[in-house]
Order: sequence, then C-alpha cells, then structure tokens
Amino acid sequence: MREVTASGKSIDEAINSALNQLNLSKDETKIDIIDEGKKGFLGIFGASRAIVKVTESFDSITNAEEYLKNMIQHMNIDAKVDTIVEENNVTFNLSGDKIAILIGKRGQTLNAIQYLVQLVINKDTKQYYTVTVDAEGYRGRRKETLESLALKMADKSKRMNRKVALEPMPAFERKIIHAALQNQSNIQTYSDGNEPHRHIVIKP
Repeated sequence: MREVTASGKSIDEAINSALNQLNLSKDETKIDIIDEGKKGFLGIFGASRAIVKVTESFDSITNAEEYLKNMIQHMNIDAKVDTIVEENNVTFNLSGDKIAILIGKRGQTLNAIQYLVQLVINKDTKQYYTVTVDAEGYRGRRKETLESLALKMADKSKRMNRKVALEPMPAFERKIIHAALQNQSNIQTYSDGNEPHRHIVIKP
C-alpha cells in the first residue's frame, strides 16, 4: 500500500497535496492528521504548517478480483468476471469461451481457483470473506448432482445395511451432502480422512 506525508497551510491543502501525489480520491484513502498547524500571530509569526499522512486503502475484494482475472489470463482463457458482494459473502461469476477448462473434471480446477482466491481475499484484512467462484451456473448444477448422489447412496446404504464411502470432496461440497441427508431417517453421515482426501461416509 502506498502512503504519502504532505504539508500545507491548512489541513485541506495538505490533504489535496497528498491526494495529487497518489493520484487518488478521498474515498480511496485513509487520512491521518499529524499536525493541524497554526496560523500564528498576524498569520506570520509562530505559524506552522498542517501535516497529514494519507494511505491508500486496501480493497481486498478488488484485489482478489484482479488476482482472479490475472490467473485466468495466464491460462490463456478469455473470460468475464462479475462480482457480487452480499455482506461477507463474495461470488465471482465467470463467463466466456473455454469455460469447461476453468471448471475441470468434476469442478476440480474451479475448486482450486476458488481456494486460491479465498486465500488472497482474506490475506490482509480483518473482515473474513467466504468466496464462491462459479462458472456459468456450474455450482447450481453440481449441487443438484450431489443432492441426487446423496439420496442414491443413502438408499444403497440402507438396502445393503452397511457403510458407503463417497469420493473425496472439498468441505463446501461435503456440507451439501450432509444437508441433503440430515432429515433422512435411519441414516447417519460423517466426514472421514485427511485433506485433500477427506470424504463422507454414509451408514445406517
């Protein structure tokens, strides 16, 4: 983050000087007044200049969006990024050509991208954000697939009267499975194993 300490005959003059040096607006900065300055006797004797420190504000969401765009560009994919912010939940929607490459097999590439963006957005901020990276509605389709899989495997577990282990999934996908079966009678679900091989077990 850039910062500038500037002085002026008044606080406003000092702030404007710093903003001009940073080429930023007030909304994009944090302003600390170091010395309010004094006009002095007759405006001359004993006068001192106002001093301020102006620091560029760090916008973690914008920073994460730029990181995501650069990542996609380095993958030689032309995709548009639309960002939706709802309190501490941030969704980056990707659209364009070659979207299937960004999704990968069973969403593995998209999950890896989401994991990295989640790290970046929460790196230098006190506010914790939950990140979703979606690609032309893939997350919704994947949720439906997982819910269908959960019901199918629960029926299999009850029919065979034994445990059924699912494939390894990231935590947010395991949560979908748990939620889909939480009201199923005579069925229990739990996660087993260590990341990145942690998976759900369904048992009667």
